Amino acid sequence: MDLAPIRAQIDTLDRQIVELLNQRLALAAEIGKVKRSQGGQIYVAEREDAVFRKVSDLNTGPIKNDALRAIYREIMSAAIALEKPLLIAYLGPEATNTHAAAMKKFGASVDYHAMATISDIFTAVEKGEADYAVIPIENSTEGSVRETLDSFVESDLKIASQIYLEISHALISNSNLEKIEKVYSKDQALAQCRHWLQRHLPHAQLIDAPSTARAVQIAKETPGTAAIAGELAAQFYEMPVIARAIQDKADNTTRFFVLGKKPSGPVGGGRDMTSFLISLGDEASAKSGALLKMLMPLAERGINLSKIESRPSKKRPWDYYFFIDVKGHFDDPAMKQALVELKAFCPVVKWLGSYPAVN
Repeated sequence: MDLAPIRAQIDTLDRQIVELLNQRLALAAEIGKVKRSQGGQIYVAEREDAVFRKVSDLNTGPIKNDALRAIYREIMSAAIALEKPLLIAYLGPEATNTHAAAMKKFGASVDYHAMATISDIFTAVEKGEADYAVIPIENSTEGSVRETLDSFVESDLKIASQIYLEISHALISNSNLEKIEKVYSKDQALAQCRHWLQRHLPHAQLIDAPSTARAVQIAKETPGTAAIAGELAAQFYEMPVIARAIQDKADNTTRFFVLGKKPSGPVGGGRDMTSFLISLGDEASAKSGALLKMLMPLAERGINLSKIESRPSKKRPWDYYFFIDVKGHFDDPAMKQALVELKAFCPVVKWLGSYPAVN
């Protein structure tokens, strides 16, 4: 079969695609000018969600929706870069899972800045040193990231979006498996691979590292040492992968938040999520059923609770903050009514942000 005519058709389509992409990006640049003149946000989570849903609805195949979304992620990343250069802070160093999540959300056309701690990340966005931040909030196997929850107590930053990233851990080392005596990684990564390590490296010492990427750096410098990290880190630091997919659960997923100074607008159609920080104060210890009383204003209005977690307030013994995720947007009438009732007996009802439910 002569492939030349088919390739000629592809060349013609490529020219058209490039022309149309440039037309689209030119329009995005015009939108950027309007946003800057009006003080609007460059990254708009609800618009991003609408574009993804629109192109998925238009798709008749054979391209899969996941591949189409990945293509449009980079188109929108290029558009954002034309509207205004963005700096995204994330929990570093480079090639961590948080770095991978940030790139999944914002693409390759924006700038990224690795930071040492979650506290540093909050501060960078609050001071305007970064436009947005990407931070881990919880893992499907090991639960919530406590430092992230605690940082919300004093911060006025808002959750603008969320990202779910499937986490696949690899054993990375310059040494053979039988010669590995120490394994470094982030505490949660070690916990997520506990059973694999017990079977294959029962005598190895497990050592907590500040990040999975730092663990790979240590393994690169130290014979007889391995790291647990994603394959992105192995590629970045040019290290061999000894074993792949060593996590104990196949559906190991981490949820990340995108933080900014302003919240996202409503998506609508039941596709919004909202997070709150609530304190019962003296109500919790003085009266039985206080927690149920806190939840009733939401339940009575059909607002579904998807997550609740308590953290010590650190202000006095046995005083707790409750972090909750509910379906719906902060601006929904039912949500506003529930908040009025909550604030009548809860000393702290802090809105952390509303954002699209599906990333």
